[in-house]
Amino acid sequence: MGTRRLTLALLAAVLLHALLPASDAEGLVRIALKKRPIDQSSRVATRLSGDEATAATRPLLLRGSGNSGDEGDIVGLKNYMNAQYFGEIGIGTPAQTFTVIFDTGSSNLWVPSAKCYFSIACYLHSRYKAGQSSTYKKNGTAAAIQYGTGSIAGYFSEDSVTVGDLVVKNQEFIEATKEPGVTFLVAKFDGILGLGFQEISVGKAVPVWYKMMEQGLVSDPVFSFWLNRHADDEEGGEIIFGGMDPKHYVGEHTYVPVTQKGYWQFDMGDVLVGGQSTGFCAKGCAAIADSGTSLLAGPTAIITEINQKIGAAGVVSQECKTIVSQYGQQILDLLLAETQPKKICAQVGLCTFDGTRGVSPGIRSVVDDEAEKSNGLRSDPMCNVCEMAVVWMQNQLSQNKTQDLILDYVDQLCNRLPSPMGESAVDCGSLGSMPDIEFTIAGKKFALKPAEYVLKVGEGAAAQCISGFTAMDIPPPRGPLWILGDVFMGPYHTVFDYGKSRIGFAKAA
Repeated sequence: MGTRRLTLALLAAVLLHALLPASDAEGLVRIALKKRPIDQSSRVATRLSGDEATAATRPLLLRGSGNSGDEGDIVGLKNYMNAQYFGEIGIGTPAQTFTVIFDTGSSNLWVPSAKCYFSIACYLHSRYKAGQSSTYKKNGTAAAIQYGTGSIAGYFSEDSVTVGDLVVKNQEFIEATKEPGVTFLVAKFDGILGLGFQEISVGKAVPVWYKMMEQGLVSDPVFSFWLNRHADDEEGGEIIFGGMDPKHYVGEHTYVPVTQKGYWQFDMGDVLVGGQSTGFCAKGCAAIADSGTSLLAGPTAIITEINQKIGAAGVVSQECKTIVSQYGQQILDLLLAETQPKKICAQVGLCTFDGTRGVSPGIRSVVDDEAEKSNGLRSDPMCNVCEMAVVWMQNQLSQNKTQDLILDYVDQLCNRLPSPMGESAVDCGSLGSMPDIEFTIAGKKFALKPAEYVLKVGEGAAAQCISGFTAMDIPPPRGPLWILGDVFMGPYHTVFDYGKSRIGFAKAA
């Protein structure tokens, strides 16, 4: 009888080992990622609420109980609606399975709770049942995460979290009891596992990645992303904890130091379109590598130039055309007179100048507790458009263009301003004539080819193509900020080196 029990126990152990993703001989923990294409239903869903649609193109503020500090509240800068890459984790003992986004742009783990009774979204996803876990520990501290005008809310709990074949013990996470709005209703994922720094963790909860290191579960304090961008492949990609797989990249990585912990943020240089400098980031811009964002987001002024060069059609901005017709020559004259560019829009009366930059009349440059905490952006479109026009004209002057050509060019750019949804359509048949877009990181140029930055939605005659670039304006001191999402991380294998506080990029295999 004892021999039979031992045989069954050994057989069970072998089967369990076969079912779990194994750590290889080098101590790497591999998590397979699933991939889905951006589909029409996701795009339609973002249009169901005007408020949520607007929120998709602006910073999403994540606020949680217990956070303090002006900058610690700002966590997420993305719309998860079009996120494409997901992986599976387990929570509890025995493990309850959840599909999550592994997100380097936030730092909390949250999943729907079995006690989420009044949000339809919860009933369409896996829900955590504390009573079914022998390792559950009650916490109960309230937590809320604000996404533009929508939000999730719930409370903290503690339990074991299974990632691959690792078991992270006593991990704090949020049980979401409210998930209002459209985003989570149609989402293909259950929750989010944040891989950012603790500095932006709601409630100052210790992130899963930190716990892995504290409990000695990974050999090296490094994790890496390989996102498979080949549409026909079933394999979505892989995230590796503890190092990287040489089969996932070609050549050596170019490393750049993390400049501000919170996001995986670093300094980026000039952005070039077809080999021509846009001028906007010639003196440097901040950027973050964000696996939770599908597109590549940047300042409206530069995204509009890129979209103009690739023939992307947005929505005509009447405010933009009005400024060009009424103030264009005056702005140009002030630039030719070598007026400080940051002061020009104040001089023409469209902004005020606070000593460092232009701001909308009546709105402080320091984030106002009431007016700006809801979206973190300047709200006067005339001021914003004026500042974009200054950037565009500066760029054209540096290329020695005539005044007439400059004014005509800026008027054309007005037609290319991204739509309120942040996306712009392109001709699927014109990829061969589109330019490469290059980003300068650590002095090296990283090029995106048209096939890499144009996203295809649908198949056959019904197929549509959209620009992989979306506009998002982050004001100082955090901005201007670029968000290098999956459009960039697909072509470039990305290493997040926590131990040396750096990020590495190499051509993906």
